[in-house]
Amino acid sequence: MAVKTSCPISHKQFREHAKPIDVIINGTHLQAPVKEFQTGSLGWYLNGKMNVTIDGTPVAVQIGLNLTIVGSKDVAKEPTPAADAAVPAGAPQG
Repeated sequence: MAVKTSCPISHKQFREHAKPIDVIINGTHLQAPVKEFQTGSLGWYLNGKMNVTIDGTPVAVQIGLNLTIVGSKDVAKEPTPAADAAVPAGAPQG
């Protein structure tokens, strides 16, 4: 059985320090924004449409690109500041 890869950063580090990634597709510069996926994984996601020319004819293509940090789904999530603000200080937590 393969050894499971663990993610070396926290959600907080990712949120505070991850930057968009430059991607070049067929000579066109694009940026993949930082993304926290619904699955809990961390990474970058790019979607859209562009034209690619084949034999002088432009064809529309759909772009779907996920860059997922291996092992990030298993990293424990820290509460977000918005979640902390939802419970007033000193209030009983249920």
